[in-house]
Amino acid sequence: MFAKITKTATLIVEGLGGLVGIRTGTEEPMFVREALIGSGADAIEVRRYGPRIAAQTVVAGDEEMARNAGFRRLAGYIFGGNHSRSQIAMTAPVAQQSAKIAMTAPVAQARNADGQSVIRFFMPSKWSMELLPAPDDERVELVEVPGATYAVLRFSGDRSPQTVATKCEELLKSLGDSGFTPRGEPTAWFYDPPWTLPFRRRNEVAVEVGTG
Repeated sequence: MFAKITKTATLIVEGLGGLVGIRTGTEEPMFVREALIGSGADAIEVRRYGPRIAAQTVVAGDEEMARNAGFRRLAGYIFGGNHSRSQIAMTAPVAQQSAKIAMTAPVAQARNADGQSVIRFFMPSKWSMELLPAPDDERVELVEVPGATYAVLRFSGDRSPQTVATKCEELLKSLGDSGFTPRGEPTAWFYDPPWTLPFRRRNEVAVEVGTG
């Protein structure tokens, strides 16, 4: 009984923390900052990430609908919709587990060549492709994301498709004379659940870059 009460209390505290953008126990991918372009709130951070594993799914439809549908589909995988019934811990914004597979922040959203949204949940660093359980849903797949360098613009508040598109334009424009060249299309990264107060949300747009 005491354990149940403790668990309930913990969930309440974490829920309240999520409301104001506190990501308790959330693993975020490690990176090395290579450069800072500009200053203040609109500064672009250039980060080098190592290889990671992600659970991903492809969803048709407008960006917001696709994000919600993809989130639910991937959440089904991390909360037990897999061959070993392991629960994969959620972090900001998704993580938790029973053989436990804690997920890292952020949730990533990008468009593929067919105009569909590709939604990704990144897996915790301790897991390998060999140890992660296979998804029950054939629309969910595990992929290896190679290490890469990204230019990242952070923002809070609204994360509608219109705002994300505007921030992507700002990011690409800021790279114009920076010495860094975009490779591919920008991706949106979301660190907080929908109920987080807008001014406390951490959102980012990122694009892979090179120097030649």
